[in-house]
Amino acid sequence: MKISILDQVPISKGMTSTEALSNSVKIAQLGDELGYERMWFAEHHNTTTLASSAPEVTAAYIAAKTERIRVGTGGIMMMHYSPFKVAEVFKTLSALAPGRVDFGAGRAPGGDMPAMTALASGRRPDLTEQYEKLDVILRLMNEQRTGEAVYDNVVATPFKVQLPEAWLLGSSGQSARQAGAAGLGYSFAQFFNGQMSKSIFDDYRSSFQPSYYMEKPKIITTYAVSVAATADEAEYYSMPMQISRLNLMRGKLLNVMSPEEANDYPLTEMDKMLLEQNRHLMLIGSAEDVAAKILEEQAEYGFDEAMINSNLYSIEQRINSYTLLAKQLIK
Repeated sequence: MKISILDQVPISKGMTSTEALSNSVKIAQLGDELGYERMWFAEHHNTTTLASSAPEVTAAYIAAKTERIRVGTGGIMMMHYSPFKVAEVFKTLSALAPGRVDFGAGRAPGGDMPAMTALASGRRPDLTEQYEKLDVILRLMNEQRTGEAVYDNVVATPFKVQLPEAWLLGSSGQSARQAGAAGLGYSFAQFFNGQMSKSIFDDYRSSFQPSYYMEKPKIITTYAVSVAATADEAEYYSMPMQISRLNLMRGKLLNVMSPEEANDYPLTEMDKMLLEQNRHLMLIGSAEDVAAKILEEQAEYGFDEAMINSNLYSIEQRINSYTLLAKQLIK
């Protein structure tokens, strides 16, 4: 099956942002070599734990450092930007790397209220209907009239270039019908809430209308993964990710700690209960077991592609996780 990579550019404890971005290059080149389909970069603001505030810039750099893997955003947070600027950015990316660029759009802010306000230059953040904004972006990219005077007097350049694949991100199923009706791919964030369902994907497919951006419906499901040579080893290396999620639930954005520190982390009984409740949000185990679980869920839910997010502590652990899984799933 096709598998891909979602990179949030994690900054582990003791690591610099420059090192985190350098790790993204290494993982992209590994994915390029192993046969991963695409690599997307998330958008996060006002955090010192993730170096992924400008995914379109990172994607451009990665495209120049790789040969075949598709690159894109997972996703660009539309509320912060002019549709005209978004269209120009992705047309430029597509002209620089024809046939290799994905425009993945999200409706979330990717940050807290101070970040939203700062991105809006101190004005009230634009929380208007994001589906309408997405429609304007798609029309501008495809050099079509939008019906809005402010945009119908401009042309998004570069002109007449091969356009990117376009995807809409979702984590609850709310965007499924919208993605289908717009003729976009649908990317479901299973690692957000673990509520994947066949009905969500059926709704997407039943509403799908072919477009320039996507001729047939496509579904990506994104998993948080820790893979190692043995299940015990994968469990050990997964603890920094599990503790990070635990802290996030408390409103604390802390750098990924080492496996040693995470496994010695003092857990209360409530902590242990929360970790157990969140267990379904990660796939942890040997490559054989994790691959079998992904294939089992693909057969049950009917998605087309699995995207892997492996925010392990060290670059060596991340490379090992992606490598082992690729050997099982990429044939």
